[in-house]
Amino acid sequence: MRLSSDSLSSSLSPDLADNSVVCLMAPTASGKTALAYELYDTGRYELISVDSALIYRDMNIGTAKPTATELARYPHYLVDIINPMQSYSVAEFVSDVARLIDRCHQNGKIPLLVGGTMMYYMALLDGLSPVPDSDNSVRARVEQWRQDEGIEALYDYLGKVDSVSHQRLNATDTQRITRAVEVYLQTAIPLSDWQRQPKQALAHNPKQQWHALAVMPERPWLHERIEQRLDIMWAEGLVNEVIGLLERYPLTPNLPSMRCVGYRQVLEYLVHIKHPILEQPHLDKAQFYEAFGECEALITDKSKQHITTQRNMTQPQCQSHLLIANSQTEALACQQMQNKALYATRQLAKRQYTWLRKLVQLSDNSTASLTNTALSSDMNDFKNNKIMLHSFTTMEQAREYLF
Repeated sequence: MRLSSDSLSSSLSPDLADNSVVCLMAPTASGKTALAYELYDTGRYELISVDSALIYRDMNIGTAKPTATELARYPHYLVDIINPMQSYSVAEFVSDVARLIDRCHQNGKIPLLVGGTMMYYMALLDGLSPVPDSDNSVRARVEQWRQDEGIEALYDYLGKVDSVSHQRLNATDTQRITRAVEVYLQTAIPLSDWQRQPKQALAHNPKQQWHALAVMPERPWLHERIEQRLDIMWAEGLVNEVIGLLERYPLTPNLPSMRCVGYRQVLEYLVHIKHPILEQPHLDKAQFYEAFGECEALITDKSKQHITTQRNMTQPQCQSHLLIANSQTEALACQQMQNKALYATRQLAKRQYTWLRKLVQLSDNSTASLTNTALSSDMNDFKNNKIMLHSFTTMEQAREYLF
C-alpha cells in the first residue's frame, strides 16, 4: 500500500470500479460535508456517515448535523439511528457498514464513507478484536458498582484481573475502565487477551477496492473554521438544545451522547449556574454534581495557552442564549463554557490529525510505529492489503482529484 503524494494524479481515476469504497477522512470543521454533497450530485455515490455524534436523534446543533432539508436532499445512512439514552458499539457500526456497502453496490452506487470519527475508520481499515458485546445485566452491575464505590474501585479491580489494561489506561478513563471490567466479568478473559487475537477488517475484502482519502488542512485555517462554527452553534442555541434534551430524556453525564464535545461543556455550565432543569424528578442531580462538582471559576492556564482569541464575556453570543444568567458570575461561567468547548474541539482536531498522519506515514514507510495511536502497532495485514491511500492538504485538492 505504499503511495507517495507525487503519484496522486494517476492513482485514482474518476472512473472508479463498481466495487469501490471511498473513505473521505478529515478533521472536524474541514469541509467534508460540502464535498460529499458534490459527489452525491454526480449520481455515482451514496453517503454513509462515519460520525459517532450524528447517530443520535435530537442532537442537531452541537453535532453540526445536516438540516432536515439537507438530509432529504442528500440522504445519509447512520444518521439519527438511536436516541441519546442508547449506546452504539463500534462492532455494531462495522456490521451496519458491511451491510450498507453491499446495499450501495447492489444499487449500482459507490459507498462514500464521510466523517471524522477515527475510531470507526480504524475498525474498518485495521479490523476489530473479537471482543463480545457487553451483556446488559453485566453492564448494569458494573455501573452500579461504579456509582457506589467510584471509578477507583473498578480501576483497582482491573489491576488484579487484567494488569496489561490496568497499566495502559489512565485511572480516570471511566469509559474504558468500565468496559474492561465488563469484559472480564462476562467472559473471565482479560480484555487485553481478547485484543491480542487476530483481527479481520472490512477493507481486507478482496472483492472490494478501498480508497482512503486523508485531508489534513493547515492548522491556523482549521482553527479559524472551528471557532466560526462554534460561534454559529452558540447563536443557534446549543445551550437551549441541551436543556431540551434534559427535559425529554433521563440523561446522565456518563452517557456516550453526553460526552460529545460541546454537550459536555454545556452540562458543566448548567451545573455551575445551578440551572433549575437539573431539579427535574427524572434526572439524578447528584450524578451531575458528582461529575462537575469541582467546576473551576476560571479556565485553566493550560487551556488559555491554546486559545489565542479571548472574547468579551458581555458580547451578544453569550447573552443571546443565557436563560437565567444575569450576574457577572454567571456570565463568566458562560465565557468559560465557550472557551472550554473551543479548546476541546481543537484537541479533538489534534487527535484526528495525529491519526491521519500516522496512517499516511504507514503508507510511505513500512517500518512506521503506530504504538499509542488509534491504530494498532501490528498492521501487517493492513500494509499488505489493497487499500489505496491518498493525502491532501486542502479539501479543494481532494475535490479536484476526485473530479
